[in-house]
Amino acid sequence: MCLGPEQKCKSMNSEIKIKTLTPKQAYQQMQENPSVLLVDVRSDMEYLMIGHPKGAMHVPWIDEPDWDINPDFVKDVRRLLLGRVSGEASAQAPVILICRSGNRSDAAAKALLEDGLKDVYVINEGFEGPLDENYHRGTISGWRFDGLPWEQT
Repeated sequence: MCLGPEQKCKSMNSEIKIKTLTPKQAYQQMQENPSVLLVDVRSDMEYLMIGHPKGAMHVPWIDEPDWDINPDFVKDVRRLLLGRVSGEASAQAPVILICRSGNRSDAAAKALLEDGLKDVYVINEGFEGPLDENYHRGTISGWRFDGLPWEQT
């Protein structure tokens, strides 16, 4: 399990630190650095029907019909990174992950970090944020709550 703003997850014999951003911090990074790769890791239906951040690429972490982890997730993200560099010619572009409320992004980030990617972030509030006292999302925090650009297809 991961805890805190810079979350620590146990992996094999080492700890992996997952860097987190608020939606506004992520958006600011995207504006300042066009090489940033924003990846929405939610299911196909969530991405299409609920909406997604403008400019986000879609690579599901888990998806229907069986809700299994996508065995090609890391490979698909690496493919999206081809040709994107940040600063120095050899530096990997930052990868920012978003899901509904931050949980799936943690697992996806861990997989990317374990595969050797270095500059990986999770949007800790996700696209819709946590549940409120009435079990509704989007009323406390999240990408849409913050009024950041999004679209629905």
